[in-house]
Amino acid sequence: MKPLRQPNTRPVITYQPRVEPAPPSHAWRVEGFKDVWLLRNKYVAFVLVGDAFRQSPPFTLPEAAQRWATQVRQEIEI
Repeated sequence: MKPLRQPNTRPVITYQPRVEPAPPSHAWRVEGFKDVWLLRNKYVAFVLVGDAFRQSPPFTLPEAAQRWATQVRQEIEI
């Protein structure tokens, strides 16, 4: 008889936003968006939370990064 397969006991990894002291100097600000920067050919949002900036995951569209920033601002206000 075959042995049973091992159960999947790996912990689920969730995204933890990075906390930065400031947006990096090599990032380019995207015109027309409040919080979106171009970093390594991806769009990243930086939102000021307390005394540090919270960095979003990389997005392919600047609108998606801005939506993430808006959502984070709403969560902070609640």
